[in-house]
Amino acid sequence: MKINFKYRLLVCITFFLTAFFLISGCQSIPKKTSPELQVVPHVDIDRYLGKWYEIALYPNWFEKGCFRSTAFYEKLDNGQIKVTNRCRMYASDGELNEAIGKATIVDKRTNAKLKVQFFWPFKGDYWIIDLDKNYQYAVVSEPARQYLWILSRSPNIDHQILEKLKNKIRDRGFDLSYLKKTLQ
Repeated sequence: MKINFKYRLLVCITFFLTAFFLISGCQSIPKKTSPELQVVPHVDIDRYLGKWYEIALYPNWFEKGCFRSTAFYEKLDNGQIKVTNRCRMYASDGELNEAIGKATIVDKRTNAKLKVQFFWPFKGDYWIIDLDKNYQYAVVSEPARQYLWILSRSPNIDHQILEKLKNKIRDRGFDLSYLKKTLQ
């Protein structure tokens, strides 16, 4: 039986991607038994759109080496949200790295639970678990608490607000020893 080159290439790529994600998953933040993660009661998506600066995060494999990380959200005609993540690699003036994906709202009641996809077929949860009433800062995670981001509309956030957010995050079952400040 003759197997064509494209088929073998597809099998190899699938194998390596599967292995990569399995290995990467083993290096994530340890799971902690906590109550079910709650999202904010409602998100006005139009107010959430625009540029956000990453203030702090649980380190992850896909942002390794990133400085000055930002996310830009814009609504598409089909109702999805275009996600453009940018960072500078290995230094604040390093080479620009950009990842473009799409987000879909999966909980229309709150608009606080989304699925984000940067490449097919993989999707990740994007849950807005805290949000300033004026949409000046937000906290994003996912149900297993393996990922966590504190976002702000400006590159810096008031120290008292950051401490208040950290206390709220800790009370929701997150281990703050994993939280790392993003260099903006």
